[in-house]
Amino acid sequence: WIVGGDGWAYDIGYGGLDHALASGRNINVIVLDTEVYSNTGGQASKSTPLAAVAKFAAGGKGTPKKDLGMMAMSYGNVYVAKIAMGANDRQTLNAIMEAESYDGPSIIIAYSQCIAHGINMAKGMDQQKLAVDSGHWPLYRYDPRLVDEGKNPFQLDSKAPSIPLKEYAYNENRYRMLVQTDPEAAGRLMTQAQKGLTARWHEYENMAKKQEA
Repeated sequence: WIVGGDGWAYDIGYGGLDHALASGRNINVIVLDTEVYSNTGGQASKSTPLAAVAKFAAGGKGTPKKDLGMMAMSYGNVYVAKIAMGANDRQTLNAIMEAESYDGPSIIIAYSQCIAHGINMAKGMDQQKLAVDSGHWPLYRYDPRLVDEGKNPFQLDSKAPSIPLKEYAYNENRYRMLVQTDPEAAGRLMTQAQKGLTARWHEYENMAKKQEA
């Protein structure tokens, strides 16, 4: 198993990660995704979501988060999963076991709460659940082995969003602080983020409904 953070996987080490996944080797990767450069003081990264405040994004990040999972799935022979233990521990365990058993490259992207989010860290598991309930962090598994069985390799493990994004986001200082300093910008960015989230959910939903011929 190769374990790394999002700063490595999404940014500075992405070229190496992509090369490793494309090699076809039997390796397992787990990305602990905090959505920010945690180890160097909380700068915005390609993993930082739209509307979140971070260093070098004091006015809220104006671009969407990089979809690392979708990029990995494009190879077709990489096992890919997105997990959040606080939302669904069984799905987390299933993904890890499937990745371990898969004879090929696998990558698991794990929601990882961080003190840079500006939350009570004792409530981290609760916040993970809200992230999933809002659709910010959809849970899924992509298993290439299912293609040989005539099945859809993509399985969407979380339900449709049941709460608005802001109900999750405004529990965290990284979103809430912009409401205090620039409420107009905060509202505009949150609206954009909600629209992007809804569009992405529909894309994943369509993928899950697609059946192999």
